[in-house]
Amino acid sequence: QVRLVESGGGLVQPGGSLRLSCVTSGITFNLYNMAWYRLAPGKEREWVATITPGDSTTYAGSVKGRFTISRDNAKNTMYLQMNTLKPEDTGIYYCNARRTANHWGQGTQVTVSA
Repeated sequence: QVRLVESGGGLVQPGGSLRLSCVTSGITFNLYNMAWYRLAPGKEREWVATITPGDSTTYAGSVKGRFTISRDNAKNTMYLQMNTLKPEDTGIYYCNARRTANHWGQGTQVTVSA
């Protein structure tokens, strides 16, 4: 059974930082493209960042320079370090694992507010 479990969300003030984690099981983690998406209130789901099995990374323009995606293949875990957070970063952040199939986590809430 494939499981992706996000954690690390919470309430943070503008300018603050959070680190999200996505722990996976049931997949050969090191073979998967891993990504973060987010869903903001009233908006469609938005791609945030991707990391390939070879550790190549890409970012949405809105987060480039502020967010860092990484992975630890020994721990079957992906991370998203989020710095200089803005209110517009508020949303539910989802972990995605993609190869031949597409798997999603349940999401973790991030709220950026004073």
